[in-house]
Amino acid sequence: MTKLTKRVVDAAGIKDTEHFIWDDELPGFGLRVLASGRKRYVVQYRAGRRSRRISLGPAAVLTCEQARNRAITIIAATKNGEDPAARRDADRRAITVKELADRFDKEHIAIRLKPSTAKGYRRMLERVIVPALGRHRVTEVTRADVAKIHHDLRHIRYDANRSLEIISKMFNLAEMWGLRPDGSNPRKHIKKYPEEKRERFLSPAELRRVGDVLREMKAEGIELPFSIAAIRLLILTGCRLGEIMTLQWEHVDIPGKALRLPDSKTGAKVVHLGQPAVEVLAKIERVEGNPWVIVGAKPGARLTDLQPFWQRVRARAGLKDVRIHDLRHTFASTAVAAGQGLPMIGKLLGHTQVQTTARYAHLAADPIKLAANHVSAAIGAQLDGRSA
Repeated sequence: MTKLTKRVVDAAGIKDTEHFIWDDELPGFGLRVLASGRKRYVVQYRAGRRSRRISLGPAAVLTCEQARNRAITIIAATKNGEDPAARRDADRRAITVKELADRFDKEHIAIRLKPSTAKGYRRMLERVIVPALGRHRVTEVTRADVAKIHHDLRHIRYDANRSLEIISKMFNLAEMWGLRPDGSNPRKHIKKYPEEKRERFLSPAELRRVGDVLREMKAEGIELPFSIAAIRLLILTGCRLGEIMTLQWEHVDIPGKALRLPDSKTGAKVVHLGQPAVEVLAKIERVEGNPWVIVGAKPGARLTDLQPFWQRVRARAGLKDVRIHDLRHTFASTAVAAGQGLPMIGKLLGHTQVQTTARYAHLAADPIKLAANHVSAAIGAQLDGRSA
């Protein structure tokens, strides 16, 4: 009966071809002796109907007991239905996160995402995710690796949370593509940081200041009239910036008082227009050979960046904290103040999710509070014997 020991290993003779010495005490544990004289510990087991063998390491490096302990661990794993050799082979074939990111871009980002969303995904991949994880094999990425990325971005909570979303989607696809085991997404159980939703909107006085500045700029004749029209349309329609900047005349239905957009963040939609918005559109010059409503400086092109112009407007109006997207919030808040219900506001803004519109729910209390104040003031005056 043979038990592998240092003495047995040292005494193992060399033959013309490789041969094995098997340990009778631990079935499957053995010593492989090559014709060159090199000796390696191995463990052999069955996975289904297949016989699998794993090299444990050279006898010149491992002691017999170290090799035996490794063999015991592997054999115990096989008893639980695992196949360590298959896992080893999968690890050897595993692609890196950089390679996964490239496939993620080609097969998901480029095909399924809107250009603005795709730009944000690629920015996060290039600046954060690939530099941190790019050299890791996809199978090696752990929850701790993802948690570190999230923690390192804690001072920019929005970016930290977006990185989690992108990693989650990318590794869900890795599972679907067979690159990781099902249910092994390393983003699991990492909580997002709370984000403060910014709900800045213009008051009536601030709107008047913006209107004054736009009229002054038009009179001065320095700024592009298309830029001025774009800001007016954003305020009067509640549209997203991209919807106005990519608007084409074929999508404008002035008799029907509507914009019939073939594509938007939430898909095709109809934007119903009030008379002031219709009048703005009717006054915009149509440039021959240019399909865009908001025309740029280059022939046949549209205006691509409204931010510099808006910064000049808000500086002159004394509103340096107001973003272009806050004009959409202003449209919504004005609708609430006018007594419009949240479902109607959702339709006006093109929301597909009720919870997206619900962020304006607290504003609906303002007209109610005003009414309550008038009623209680009238009753209070009567109680006190004075006129309201």
